[in-house]
Amino acid sequence: MQGIQTRATPCDRPVKKRNRKKGGSGGSSNSEFDDMDGPQARFKPEAIDTLCQLTKFNKRELQLMYRGFKQECPSGMVREETFKGIYAQYFPKGADTSQYAHYVFNTFDQDHTGAITFTDFVIGLSVLARGSLQEKLRWVFSLYDINGDGYITKDEMSRIVTSIYDMMGKSMDPPLEESTTRDHVERVFQKLDLNKDGVVTMEEFMDSCSQQLRVGDFKYKIKLCRFGEAINNPKE
Repeated sequence: MQGIQTRATPCDRPVKKRNRKKGGSGGSSNSEFDDMDGPQARFKPEAIDTLCQLTKFNKRELQLMYRGFKQECPSGMVREETFKGIYAQYFPKGADTSQYAHYVFNTFDQDHTGAITFTDFVIGLSVLARGSLQEKLRWVFSLYDINGDGYITKDEMSRIVTSIYDMMGKSMDPPLEESTTRDHVERVFQKLDLNKDGVVTMEEFMDSCSQQLRVGDFKYKIKLCRFGEAINNPKE
């Protein structure tokens, strides 16, 4: 069964955590999802009407995604190792996706529980697939802000860029030198750090990207939507 189609666009997610339970709201209002749950389900998503409000998906799309999500993750949640395994399927042999997938997983796991629930998943995917440029930029910022302190440091940017180059694997010809990564980070960081204080704030990031750069100019194609495609196209 084919689910919704998404484009592999640069990503963003809300930086602020939501005050919500990992297990969802439960109750009779969840009947649209309850019919799809098996005996292994431990985490129930938010009511479908609530998810319609939190995302840019309609009920039918959410039902299709939930069906695929449950096939991949019968317990109702995705652990990091499972996430990495699904993510790695969409890259060429020899690509090391583990570290980058780790950063992306943490960006989805806003409550830092070590698991992504269906609610976490569709909220993030909604931004990836249908968010505005500003929403995507906020998501990208939160990805690069590894420690979540509200600033991007040169070290954090270097870690993300290195993990992206690792994903390219053997497709890089000739292989990248370490100096290439450093030069790339230095060049981009200088464009973003408007007041030259050694860190990039959300405001600087948004201003720089909106005025000077397109999201695609970073060449960091965050293929998280590939994970979405796997979930959105459940096996018959």
